[in-house]
Amino acid sequence: MSTNYRSVNFKKLLDKLQQESWQLELIISGFAIYGLFAANEPLELKASASVITGASEIGQFWTVLLICCQIFTFNLIVHVFLRGLWIGAIGLRYVSGDINYSTLNYSEKFTSYLKRKVGSFDKYIANLETYCSIIFAASFLMIFYVIGFFTVTVSFVLITKSFEFLTFLPKWVIRTLIIALVIPFTLSSLVVFIDFLGQGFLKKKKWTSTIYFPIYWVFSKLTLSFLYRPLAYNFLDNKFGKRLSFVLFPIYLIIVTITSLEYKNSNYLSTRNDSSEYQILSEHYDDLSTKESSFINVASVPSKLIKTNYLPLFLLHNKEMEDIIYNKNNTLKPKKDKRGFQSSFTIEFKSGYNDATGIKDSLNLKEYLKTVNEIYTIKIDSNQYQSDFIISSNTKERLGFETYLNIKKLDEGKHILTITGPTKENPMNPKSKTVEKVLVTIPFWYFPENSTTLNVQNTGILLDTLTTNQYK
Repeated sequence: MSTNYRSVNFKKLLDKLQQESWQLELIISGFAIYGLFAANEPLELKASASVITGASEIGQFWTVLLICCQIFTFNLIVHVFLRGLWIGAIGLRYVSGDINYSTLNYSEKFTSYLKRKVGSFDKYIANLETYCSIIFAASFLMIFYVIGFFTVTVSFVLITKSFEFLTFLPKWVIRTLIIALVIPFTLSSLVVFIDFLGQGFLKKKKWTSTIYFPIYWVFSKLTLSFLYRPLAYNFLDNKFGKRLSFVLFPIYLIIVTITSLEYKNSNYLSTRNDSSEYQILSEHYDDLSTKESSFINVASVPSKLIKTNYLPLFLLHNKEMEDIIYNKNNTLKPKKDKRGFQSSFTIEFKSGYNDATGIKDSLNLKEYLKTVNEIYTIKIDSNQYQSDFIISSNTKERLGFETYLNIKKLDEGKHILTITGPTKENPMNPKSKTVEKVLVTIPFWYFPENSTTLNVQNTGILLDTLTTNQYK
C-alpha cells in the first residue's frame, strides 16, 4: 500500500476508508467502553490507596488516568448513541425514502416552517455522520489535552522541587532563581491556557504572535503536542468542531456537578463522618473490606465482633509516619533517602541489607520498631495497652505493623479502641509542625465463644434435661 499522501491512489484509499470508517468506530467504541468501565474501579482504588499510604505523586498519576477514562467513556457513549441513531435513520430511509411533506397534509404555515427547519432527511443523516466522526476524534483529542495539562503540572513540580537540592547556595540566590524560573513559568502557563480557551487568538495578530511564539514553542514540547497537533488544528478548522470545543468543557463541568449531588436524609447521620465511639467505618474492619478494596485508613481490626480473648491490630505505614520516626530518632535517618521509584529487581536484591557489609541490618530494624512502639499509644476504653508491633506486609498496599492485644479481662459488650500518636498539623504541607492527637477510633464488641454465660435457649434445654432425669 502506497503511503505517499500526494498520490491519487492514496487519496482514493482515504476516501474509501472515510465511507467505511463507521464500522471500525463502532467496534473500537464497543471494546473501549467495556474496557474503560472495567478499569474505572481499579483506578479509583489505586488513586485512593496511593493517597492513604502517602505516595501522592503516584496517586496523581492514577487520578489523571482515571480522569482520562471518564472523559473517554462519556464521549464514546455519546458517539455510540449517535452512531446507532445514524444507522436507524439509514434503515428508515431505505424503507420510507425522504420526508414527503405533501403526504403529511399539514397547513401551508406548518409545511413551510418544517421544510425550512427540518429540511431533507438526507441532510439529517449527513449531520449525524458529521457529529459522530467529530465526537469520535474529539474523544482522543480530549485525552491528549488532559495528558498535556498533567505534563505541564509535573514540569512545574519538578522545577520547584529542584530548589530543595540547592541548600549549599545562599538564600538570596535561591530566591533569585525562583523569581527567574517559577514566576515566568507560571505566567507563561496562564498565557498558553488563555490562548487554548480562545482557540489560538494570540496566533492571529502579528505583534502578539511574535511575542507568543517562543512560549508556544516551549510548551508545545512540554505538552507533547507533536503527537496530536494535526488532529487539533484539523478539528478547529471545522465549524462544528469549533462549536463543540466550546460546549464540551461546560458539559464536563455539568456532569461532574450532577454526579457529585447526593440526597441527605438526616441532619446528624452521614456516611462521610469519621469513625468514632458513635459511628463505625467498614475500612477499619478486615472482614467488611472486599478483596478489591483491601487498603485501609490508619488501622484495622479483624471484625466488629471479637470472639477470641486476643485482638489482632494492624497499623498502616505511610511516608508521613516514617518522617515522624526520623524526627523522634535521628539515628535512624539514612544519609541517602532511597524512598521513591525503584526497580523491583533492585529492591528484591538489596532489601534488608546494609550497603557496606551486605549483612542484614537487624539492629536498625529493631531500633525502628522500638521507636514505633514508643510514639504510638493504644487504649481500649480508658485502659492503656503496651504495644509490641512487628512488620506486616500481606500485600503491596498493606504494608505496616501488626500486634496482638490480650483482652480476656475485658467485660462483654461494646468497647472503644483508640490509637494516639504524632501527625502533621497540615498533611498537605510536609513542613508543618507535628501535633499529638487521636489518629483513629474503632468501636468493637467483645463476646468470647467460651463465655460462661448461658443464653436463654441453652438454659431452657438444660432445665428440661434436669427435670426429665429427676422424674426418672
